[in-house]
Amino acid sequence: MAGHHHASDSSETSGTRLLITMLLNFAITLVEIVGGLLSGSLSLISDALHNFSDGVAIIVSYVALRLSRKPKNEQYTFGLKRAQILAAILNAGVLLAISFYLLREAYSKLLHPQEIDGLLMFLVASFGLVANLIGTWLLRRGAKENLNIRSAYLHLLSDAVSSVAVILGGLAITLWQQYWIDPVLTVLIALYVGWESWKIIQQALDVLMLKVPAHISLTALEKRLEQLPEVCDVHHIHLWQVDDHDLHFEAHVNTSLTTLQETVPLAKTMESLLQKECGINHVTLQFEVGQCLTGRKTDANRQ
Repeated sequence: MAGHHHASDSSETSGTRLLITMLLNFAITLVEIVGGLLSGSLSLISDALHNFSDGVAIIVSYVALRLSRKPKNEQYTFGLKRAQILAAILNAGVLLAISFYLLREAYSKLLHPQEIDGLLMFLVASFGLVANLIGTWLLRRGAKENLNIRSAYLHLLSDAVSSVAVILGGLAITLWQQYWIDPVLTVLIALYVGWESWKIIQQALDVLMLKVPAHISLTALEKRLEQLPEVCDVHHIHLWQVDDHDLHFEAHVNTSLTTLQETVPLAKTMESLLQKECGINHVTLQFEVGQCLTGRKTDANRQ
C-alpha cells in the first residue's frame, strides 16, 4: 500500500536563471583574466578561474536540471532525478581541485612577491562583485529547495566573498604597496571555497548512500508511529532520499486489525503523519494483520 505526494516544480524558472547567471560568469571571467594579467594580481586571476568554473558548473547544473525532469521508464523507475546530485558532486569536486591549485600558486607568490597594479585590481574586482551579486540574487530562492542549485549558488556566493577580499586587497596595495596581501588573499579564498565545496560533497554523498536525512530520527519516528492505537509495532523500516524533494519511507506494520480492508484508514493516517511531521512524500506500507497475539502493543514480533 503506497501513498505519494509530489512537490511543486519550479525548475523552469530555475533553468532560466541558471542560463542568465552562466552568461554573467563568463563575462566576469574574461574581464578578470585580462585585468589579472595586466595588473599582475594572482588573486584576481584566481577569482577569474573560480568564475570560469562557476560558468561550467552552471552548465552542468542546467543539464542535470533538464535530465531530472524526464519521466521515469522501465529502465529508470525513479527517472533521472539523481542527475542533480551527481552534478552537485562534480561541481563541488572541481572547486575543491581549484582550491588546491590556488594554494600552491599562492605559496609560490609568497616566496617571490611581484609588483601589482592595485588600482586596476580594485576596478576589475568591483565589476566582478556586482555581477556575482546579481547571480546570487537570481539563484537564492532555488538554492533553498535544491542541492544542485545550491551548489551553483554557493559557487557564486563564494565568488562574491572573494571579490570583496580582492577589492580590499587592491585598495591596500594601492595605498601601502604591500604586495604580500595578494597571495594571502588567494589562500583565504581557496580555504573558504574548499570548505564550502567539501560540505556539498558530504551532503550529496549522504543522498547517494541512502543515509537517513539529518532532520529525522528513525527511533523517534518509529515510536511515534507505534503510538497509534491499531499499531502493535513497526519494523523493517527503510528511509531514504532520491533527491532534494523525494523522501521515501517503507516499513512492515504489525496491527491488531483483522482484515486488510480495515487497514485502509490506518494507512492514510500514517501517510498523513509522515508527510506533516517529516516531509515524507512516498510511503509504502506492508501490513501484517492479526499478528498481535495479546491484542496490545508488544515487541515480540520486532525484527
